[in-house]
Amino acid sequence: MRNKIKTKQEIEKIAEELREKGKKIVTTNGSFDILHYAHVNLLEKAKNEGDVLIVLLNSDSSIKKFKGEQRPIIPQNERARMLEALESVDYVVIFEEDKPLELLKIIKPNKQVKGGSFILDRVREEKELVESWGGEFKNFELEDGFSTTNIINTILEKHK
Repeated sequence: MRNKIKTKQEIEKIAEELREKGKKIVTTNGSFDILHYAHVNLLEKAKNEGDVLIVLLNSDSSIKKFKGEQRPIIPQNERARMLEALESVDYVVIFEEDKPLELLKIIKPNKQVKGGSFILDRVREEKELVESWGGEFKNFELEDGFSTTNIINTILEKHK
């Protein structure tokens, strides 16, 4: 299925239709820069938490704010396209803000899922927001040894 990449306006309408049909909506968010094993596992686990998985993808500019000017490695449209190709992903929406709060308000997921590599203070607002309409915030443990930063460092080390 192609054309899973949606605008904020498109996903608002889609989410409304899904809720009307009684579908359980799951969201997750992140950079997904240099897609790897732990990303794929997180997305598959997230999909298993409901009927529809919507990935909220950090834009290039939002990633630069937190990870520096050297990131992302892969531009947002390419990252979105890679996510779109995964069977577990139903929709992808790119967001410019630091946090996906605006999209979460629009989508009102039943569950917001995180992979282990986050700081609780940074996601407290997400957790409280999702819980405000009766949704659930769920964290999956970090898979040791798998991170984009580790991959970048390995490449740099091997190609000195």
